[in-house]
Amino acid sequence: MYRRLWGPIRHLESLHPDANPRGNYADPSSQTNGFIFVRIRGGFHEIRNSICDVVAVSRLLNATLVIPEIQSTTSSKGISSDFKSFAYLYDEDQFMAALAKDVNIVKTLPKNLKWARRKKEIPSFKVRYSASPYYYLNQVLSVLKKHSVVELVVPEGGCLQAILPPELEHNEELQRLRCRVAFHALQFRQEVLELATKVLFRLRAPGRPFIAYDPGMTRDALAYHGCAELFQDVHTELIQHKRSWMIKRGIVEGKLQVNSAKQRLSGSCPLMPEEVGILLRAHGYSWDTIIYVSGGEVFGGQRTLIPLHAMFENVVDRTSLTTPWELNRLYGHEANIITSSPRTPPPIEKEMKHEAWKTSGPRPRPLPPPPARPKSYNIEGWWGWVAESDNEPESTVMELRTNAHKLLWEAIDYVIGLEADVFISGFDRDGNGRPNVASLVMGHRLYQSAALKTYRPDRKEVSKLLEEIHDHLYHANHTWLKSVRKHMRKRLLDGLIEASTKSKPLSFLSHPVPECSCLRYDSNETSFHASSPSPQSQVQAALRVAHRCPAWMDNDLILRSKDKDNEEDLDEDDSTSSGLFFRRSGENHESGGGDSNNKEEAQLDDLEELEGGER
Repeated sequence: MYRRLWGPIRHLESLHPDANPRGNYADPSSQTNGFIFVRIRGGFHEIRNSICDVVAVSRLLNATLVIPEIQSTTSSKGISSDFKSFAYLYDEDQFMAALAKDVNIVKTLPKNLKWARRKKEIPSFKVRYSASPYYYLNQVLSVLKKHSVVELVVPEGGCLQAILPPELEHNEELQRLRCRVAFHALQFRQEVLELATKVLFRLRAPGRPFIAYDPGMTRDALAYHGCAELFQDVHTELIQHKRSWMIKRGIVEGKLQVNSAKQRLSGSCPLMPEEVGILLRAHGYSWDTIIYVSGGEVFGGQRTLIPLHAMFENVVDRTSLTTPWELNRLYGHEANIITSSPRTPPPIEKEMKHEAWKTSGPRPRPLPPPPARPKSYNIEGWWGWVAESDNEPESTVMELRTNAHKLLWEAIDYVIGLEADVFISGFDRDGNGRPNVASLVMGHRLYQSAALKTYRPDRKEVSKLLEEIHDHLYHANHTWLKSVRKHMRKRLLDGLIEASTKSKPLSFLSHPVPECSCLRYDSNETSFHASSPSPQSQVQAALRVAHRCPAWMDNDLILRSKDKDNEEDLDEDDSTSSGLFFRRSGENHESGGGDSNNKEEAQLDDLEELEGGER
């Protein structure tokens, strides 16, 4: 039972990271074609994708890269002056040192070019999403050689094709360069890593494994996919307002009013926390399992997580595992922002009122309107403008500062999701229909530790399963539980293979296989499967991984015992085999012989799943 819930995926145990250059790979030339200065906009995952792409573009154009400027972390956003742009999130020195043999990188432009940039005399390109490498070779390179500097503005995240054309020279080496940037060079600054390590230590303090769950429920994503009716009251209005804004700007092609129920059944909407909780409980995770809710801020607030808290006792997040002092230290020294609160009018003497009343003219007369006061909304009522205006107010300095803080929150959650024993995502798309932060976490886990359990549920299939027990949601029968377990087990591999066709064309970092992976076997396994193809080799073929790991990696290989596949880790008390799978293990489901029957059914289920996993 423990192995089924927490153990590694055996078919992926031979898959290991290998992003080193292969074949002829020259060091960067000391004589480059010029400097590339980059301004990056967007959220956490867009910034990460963009940085990897601009490094690959710099290598492609033989250019010197200036440390990219992250627009949402500049000093004008009200953040601490201790950190500047890129350094607010990442370690600049590590970034430069890790890529020293790939690209020439400098922290700032030379003085003469810096002055020209201030006067806006250097050529600038606003790069569209997923631009072709030939766009840079045919249009940007000539301007770069002429002016010795170009500025790239990356507004949407990802300025280079995810899957490079096969005829492009050294296309696979550019892909491996992306991996070296994302998984080795882009390390968070020391304060972020220290706090993330503390959170991870507190999660593991009980001595048990934990699950990282990313709901993927952002306002932009819900608006883009038409999922407003999954919520109530003002949240629906906020989503619809955002969708209207997207339609006006051509981001969304479709109607404003969308049937969210149909969208949910088609798998286009996120799985709600309650639905993810039901899946996990049905699969066998007990009520006291530790679940870390990641992904920055969940739209709808803590109210949407109430059902998950009811099913699992130990649901935690960043706020419950850190102190305000630790977070303030992470933000650095920030200036106090004095909010313009409405002032009360000065007191007027009664005598003045009485005198004005006498000389005010014939009666009756209406009372004068109250003096106009500036509108202000408290933190919980930030959505108050919805009831009074069709236009969303511009972001205040405090909101811009909070947006910068969110990048740090997502960085901490990224580290936790990467190190979690099990990871599950409720949604893998952002507000543009592209892979989100959860997709990047799953891609990083695939690269770094492919055998760790990463669930990619099929939302369409899950919606059908939940509709089957809609009238008795918390009292599922044994047949339904077996269907859920089969689906969850199947999606460990099928979801991975599906990502290669759905996510990878939009974001290479969401599925960096096979370019950045290699295979490593032990001699016993190789000889055993020489005669007939094994399920493991079939999975590797589906992922198109063929590169053998370097010989030095075999020295660290821990040989597995031959009888590992014949182990029978049977659960002694699998309470989830009963229809009442939300009761705690200490409670009796039935009296008499029911317990022994449930125990036998649980053992049969585990045997079936262990055998099915090897087929």
